[in-house]
Amino acid sequence: MFTGISITKLFKPIRKVNRKNIFLFLAILGPGIITANVDNDAGGITTYSLAGAHYGYTLLWAMIPTMIALVVIQEMCARMGAVTGKGLSDLIRESFGVKVTFYVMIALLLTNMGNSVSEFAGIAASLELFGISKYVSVPISAVLVWLLVVKGSYKVVEKVFLVACMVYIAYPVAAFMAGPQWGTVLKATVVPSFRMDSGYLITLIGVVGTTIAPWMQFYQQSAVVEKGITIDQYSFSRMDVMIGCLMAIVVAFFIVVACAATINLQGLKVETAADAALALKPLVGEYASSLFAFGLFNASLFAACILPLSTSYYVCEGMGWESGIDKDFRQAPQFFWLFTIIIVISALTILLPDVPLIMIMFISQVVNGTVLPFVLIFMLLLINDKSLMGNHTNGLVFNFIAWITVVVMIGLTLLMTVDLLSPGAVGRIFGF
Repeated sequence: MFTGISITKLFKPIRKVNRKNIFLFLAILGPGIITANVDNDAGGITTYSLAGAHYGYTLLWAMIPTMIALVVIQEMCARMGAVTGKGLSDLIRESFGVKVTFYVMIALLLTNMGNSVSEFAGIAASLELFGISKYVSVPISAVLVWLLVVKGSYKVVEKVFLVACMVYIAYPVAAFMAGPQWGTVLKATVVPSFRMDSGYLITLIGVVGTTIAPWMQFYQQSAVVEKGITIDQYSFSRMDVMIGCLMAIVVAFFIVVACAATINLQGLKVETAADAALALKPLVGEYASSLFAFGLFNASLFAACILPLSTSYYVCEGMGWESGIDKDFRQAPQFFWLFTIIIVISALTILLPDVPLIMIMFISQVVNGTVLPFVLIFMLLLINDKSLMGNHTNGLVFNFIAWITVVVMIGLTLLMTVDLLSPGAVGRIFGF
């Protein structure tokens, strides 16, 4: 009899709601919520802002299937961490060899370097709206990020990250202040709407692709392992994953709504999330504009911590080096030096004049789109390995949903990559 994880078990609630289970859930809480929410970073907020500003409510329907895909993928890597006690890079190296792992690590490192630079660009842009120069905001933010991770313990760092997740409430508040027609919003959410122009297609791919990134699987599984979550506690960790995914999609939903109800309605054009925050000021008011800008700063600073941290985790795991926030420079030198180098390079890049940030983001997106399908296939091969997962492999229905998710993601990412590599794509998409 097949005893793997079924789709009904995934959504099965915890049997007893009592004080003990509540306290246990609060102790487990963290990896799922943090990982899903940090993906609403500077690049994600920019993508959602542009979707609402350029195409109104017509892309809201993509939120529900995207959330399902996100839950499926993040649940699998959290389960692997709880069952095996190992990170995803560890498992890839042990199952597929050092050579394969090395190439995957290089691709992910290049991608995350580009993404980390964009996070510091988000910090600079958001605080410039409050009159703070990037030559002040970026160095201070870089030092704070470094001190938090290098000098803090895992428990302290996780608590700070969880507080940062709460700041995303700024976007639902900004959306309600925009006064959208909620009947129209509801209809657009449940009724798919397609447009055949390439801009709409690229934006749709961006909305899906920015929600599910390769670094997320590596970071969440590593966080589950470092927190010491076992399969006996996994029902609580599963709830953490589902709550985190729901929160992330709700935030994305309201960013689209806020921009659709104001910027799109007025027929304005914006190119970045900072432009969107600035455009909201005369349309909705200074408070909504400030909330939007502060949300961008929080998301950028939050991701500036997580992205270099996730990179350090998976590279060190893949190479067999010591890793973990609870260690120090002597115990895990490669882990902390890699984290430090990424922070320094990313911050210095933003401070250089005439840096081609759009080109950096362009290259990282291409690499991201190329790597993601391979990561998802590795995950599915690993999670269906009974010698590795025992009775905790995917069930038949869950496997079907997972593979459909992979096929769709492969199709979307390949389509995005092909389009980005076509002649004149950079100028067509980014306006030069």
